[in-house]
Amino acid sequence: MIKNIISKSLGFIGYTIQYGCIAHCAFEYIGELVVCSGPSMEPTIQNHDVVFSERLSCHLYCIEKGDIVIAKNPSDPKMNICKRVIGLEGDKVCTSSSSDIFKTHTYVPKGHIWLEGDNIKNSTDSRSYGPVPYALIRGRVCFKVWPFHNAGTFGKSPNERVPRNV
Repeated sequence: MIKNIISKSLGFIGYTIQYGCIAHCAFEYIGELVVCSGPSMEPTIQNHDVVFSERLSCHLYCIEKGDIVIAKNPSDPKMNICKRVIGLEGDKVCTSSSSDIFKTHTYVPKGHIWLEGDNIKNSTDSRSYGPVPYALIRGRVCFKVWPFHNAGTFGKSPNERVPRNV
């Protein structure tokens, strides 16, 4: 009787560990659902929208200008940020706002990207904390899952801040 209970308990623990490992690998290497909060990506992503973030692109270094990414916040590593990629390493990016008379520019250093929110007037992004190390990227946002009536892929940046490839 006790031998049967121990056998079933060990079997259950074994299956739990196996499924836990599978779930970990899926979330770490394939993707995850992310609830976005804050106004920085409006109107593209609203507060409390749920998006799917895939991880293969950042592992394979396939992030491109115009992609929306989830990254660790450089100012607070416990928090994630959702921003649009404006520049990749070596790109010249505008660091001033659209209302500034004199425009300032900088180059994105090697191993970094330049991130900005679509809501330029209400976004804390690379204009505040500078270029973000590529290693802080957690995933590329593929599509919106919730709310259902807005589900689908994302288009271009609504504010035309993503520079064209030259």
